[in-house]
Amino acid sequence: MTTQLQEKKSVYALDPAHTTVEFVVRHLMITKVRGRFTAFDGAVELEPGSDLPAAIRASIDARSIDTREEQRDAHLRSADFFDVERFPTLTFESTRIYGTPDDFVVDGKLTIHGVARDVSLRGNFEGRANDPWGGVRVGYSAHTTINRKDFGLTWNAALETGGVVVGEEVRIELNVEAILKQ
Repeated sequence: MTTQLQEKKSVYALDPAHTTVEFVVRHLMITKVRGRFTAFDGAVELEPGSDLPAAIRASIDARSIDTREEQRDAHLRSADFFDVERFPTLTFESTRIYGTPDDFVVDGKLTIHGVARDVSLRGNFEGRANDPWGGVRVGYSAHTTINRKDFGLTWNAALETGGVVVGEEVRIELNVEAILKQ
């Protein structure tokens, strides 16, 4: 009886210095405001010989929200929005990934404000490189649009001229660089 050794999946850790977790939402119905989270971790698993992710997981510190306006950031951290005292972490875990490295879909569970929902992201493999310190890195980009109200983020204010202060749709944009764990 022969036993075949199966190659293990490669695990790549997100590099926070070279990864962006950003979002875009309409403000006053006339423009879009961009924000980001600056504290997060996660991993991308790859099957041997493949650049298509096999699994993805991420954890984001909700307190790290940054829209370049401290008063707005404080409001977003409050119970009106993320309620970071009760829900300090946003998480994502893939449940299915399919397509090709150049055009793939990541289905998974996104949890925001204690509410978990199924979401799908469109993604692309951006490349692989050996870094100057002996590491191996991979890059990916992905995006999706969610309705913030689906996650219990319902605060808003009506404008006298019609419309609302904050749009319901939120575009999430990810640019990921991850390094092979040794």
